[in-house]
Amino acid sequence: MYDLLSIEFLTLLFFGLLFGFIMLGVPLAFVLGGLSVIFLYFEQGPIAFYLIASKMWDLMETSSLIAIPLYIFMAMLLERSGVAHDLYRMMHLWWGGVRGGLAIGTVAICAIFAAMSGISGAAVVTMGTIALPQMLERGYDKRLALGAINAGGGWGILIPPSILMVLYALITEVSIGKLFAAGVGPGLLLFVMVSIYIGVRCWLQPHLGPSLPPEERASWGEKFSALSSVFLPIFIIFIVLGAIFTGVATVTEAAAVGVFGALVASAVNRKLSWQVISESALRTFRLTTIITWIVFAAHAYSTAYTAMGAEAFITGLTELIPGGKWGALGFMMFVLFLLGMVLDPVGIMLITLPVFLPLVRLHGFDEVWFGILFVVMMEISYMTPPFGFNLFYLRSVAPPSVSMKDIYWSVGPYTVVELMGLFIIVLFPAVALWLPDLIFATR
Repeated sequence: MYDLLSIEFLTLLFFGLLFGFIMLGVPLAFVLGGLSVIFLYFEQGPIAFYLIASKMWDLMETSSLIAIPLYIFMAMLLERSGVAHDLYRMMHLWWGGVRGGLAIGTVAICAIFAAMSGISGAAVVTMGTIALPQMLERGYDKRLALGAINAGGGWGILIPPSILMVLYALITEVSIGKLFAAGVGPGLLLFVMVSIYIGVRCWLQPHLGPSLPPEERASWGEKFSALSSVFLPIFIIFIVLGAIFTGVATVTEAAAVGVFGALVASAVNRKLSWQVISESALRTFRLTTIITWIVFAAHAYSTAYTAMGAEAFITGLTELIPGGKWGALGFMMFVLFLLGMVLDPVGIMLITLPVFLPLVRLHGFDEVWFGILFVVMMEISYMTPPFGFNLFYLRSVAPPSVSMKDIYWSVGPYTVVELMGLFIIVLFPAVALWLPDLIFATR
């Protein structure tokens, strides 16, 4: 008879019940927390409740948690500030005369918006509302335009500041500042690769992204005048990331400064009102509550699995994976890619990190570098069918002429491009690590 208390059986049961309840629609926080309490109780008895309470208390004392609602609030304010409209007008004037220029300008705005917000949905919804109708009206191919917004929108969790990076740092206890710095290089790399893909494809197939006719192109005076719209976003990015990278402020303090910058941006654009503040605060409260409960439950889940002897089991399991440490890394990335098709990135992170972290440490991988690989794969999962968040964000704002089939098919080439970018980061870790090594080497 098979040992019902063996770590192998408990692992199958532990994760089998997790995915089973998730597929049934039970909220992730309840599944993680409930399974943790039940398994720990049968493993250690009533002391399990004290153990979980202790973990919750330790997590509540983490000051970095405060950064999460602050970055979310900043994103909500910026979404309503009108900054995105000004940015798109500027990109339209500068890039409209180039084949595929509106799509390239859109992904550039997504990159800037990502550096201001820290979440993915804001850029997708905003660009889907502003840029997509403009591109379709100008004769752009639907799938090219949709894919550009999908790809660029996902960079909100990669280009700092990033809510997902804050969560990763809380779980792994690595430096949030180093993670933020490590996200800059990969973010720029993916932006360049996606832009090159759009430019080359539109050069070879001009009908996919036609340039504006000469009579609709802006003069140099109009172009330089429109550059004023860039000042506020750059100011916000500078004060947030500059404060962190120079050591002037902690991540949490910089987030508070970012909120102030978002308020200033809203006031300058005459969008600041009590209604805007209250709506942004309410949405922030809802998102923060969901994330916090999931984080608490995930810590309990990790504690329960560790108490069952997971570390020794995972160490033994790695010996069965061919290819040594690179085989293990490939296996982890493949698992993340598959999970990204059906689960949300926060859920994936909180489910898999308790299993993956021992593997990362066993093989001597840099945890900051692995965190960037993790976030890039989560960014890809944001736009991967069937349940990528960006797909449904875009569907909610797309015109009736755009079908869900169009949105699904649009992500294929962009997914390939971003997977190529991930491969480059694996081959050349310095893409991610050069900036944190430069900034934090003397600290």
